[in-house]
Amino acid sequence: MARYTGINHLAMVTGDMDGTIRFWRDLLGMRLVVGLGRPGYRHYFFEIAENDMIAFFEWDGVEPLDEKDHGFPVRGKVAFDHIAFGVAAEDDLWELKDKLEAADVWCSEVVDHGFIHSIYAFDPNNIPIEFSAPVPGVDIRKTPVMTDTKPSAEARKGPDPRPGVWPEVTAPTPEEDKAVYEGEGHKIVEALEKLGQGE
Repeated sequence: MARYTGINHLAMVTGDMDGTIRFWRDLLGMRLVVGLGRPGYRHYFFEIAENDMIAFFEWDGVEPLDEKDHGFPVRGKVAFDHIAFGVAAEDDLWELKDKLEAADVWCSEVVDHGFIHSIYAFDPNNIPIEFSAPVPGVDIRKTPVMTDTKPSAEARKGPDPRPGVWPEVTAPTPEEDKAVYEGEGHKIVEALEKLGQGE
């Protein structure tokens, strides 16, 4: 069985890489661990956690999405590109490729991206998916790499979050104002309680 390690990276799209870097690196504190690019194209990766990243393509002419509430359907402009699932080793890629092809599901050849090897396919909903295995000895989290031939101004400032880009918090939320508003979490708690796993 393939050994999944989580979401390798979510691949999104932006028309403003510098603004994206300032938000994800400097505001949210995610390191910029790799930047690929050439004129008219960029693909930058931010570290979410030890095994998880979010990546952004930058293409000319991309416009921001219209604002929409989380979880509500929308038509028109979209930011989603593909989901990449991490697997433990290259053998897992070949196992998945064989399974997909045996099921008559289109699957790409294995592609060498330098720090990962990947295969590409589509789910039954035509959601584009990627499976990525790490390349032994290549760790972009330990040693970030920028191969973009014309890195954006913010990317040239380095991979680590920069203090002072955003205003400091001067009025943290007082303890008495900290409230968690009800979502649908109670359904999960209730289900766990029925299974005897609740507190």
